[in-house]
Amino acid sequence: MIAGVLLAAGSSSRFGGPKLLQPLADGTPLGVAAARNLRAAVDFAVAVVRPEDQALAERLAAEGLAVAACPRAAEGMGASLACGVRAAEGAQGWLITLADMPGIRPDTIRQVVRHLAAGAPLAAPVYQGRRGHPVGFSRAFREALCRLSGDEGARALLAAHAADLEGFASDDPGVLLDIDTPADLSV
Repeated sequence: MIAGVLLAAGSSSRFGGPKLLQPLADGTPLGVAAARNLRAAVDFAVAVVRPEDQALAERLAAEGLAVAACPRAAEGMGASLACGVRAAEGAQGWLITLADMPGIRPDTIRQVVRHLAAGAPLAAPVYQGRRGHPVGFSRAFREALCRLSGDEGARALLAAHAADLEGFASDDPGVLLDIDTPADLSV
């Protein structure tokens, strides 16, 4: 099983406040849209949230995701990612997605899963020459993922293992588009 991990424990500081319940143009909350895309593509998904973010936790649970409250979320994305991997302990790999990237198509997510299931150590879509999200990690990276902390997420881990990354061409612009500010909602 490849588990989906939805990172939804950020502080939204650039947005100016909580953003994951902000509605997109169709009225769907930002984080819910990302959760639906992930859930449509994997058998098991866990959302990592801040312990105090009960409203978001309830919405994501209603979408069929397990919810892990990360007590160390304030330390940054690395701590949240480690929390998510630990919450899906029995997985053979993890597909790391960001809750502020609601435009990633489920088929793109499925392609990352297929690469991991076929034996790729790391996998990610590449759109117009740029690596995007989500990024898949095989079980070989479990210990390293569980040791992450800080705000860089798995960036250093990916850099150290760049030769192991199976990038695949994608026509999905959503793999690069994240929502950081209110103005990004209108894109």
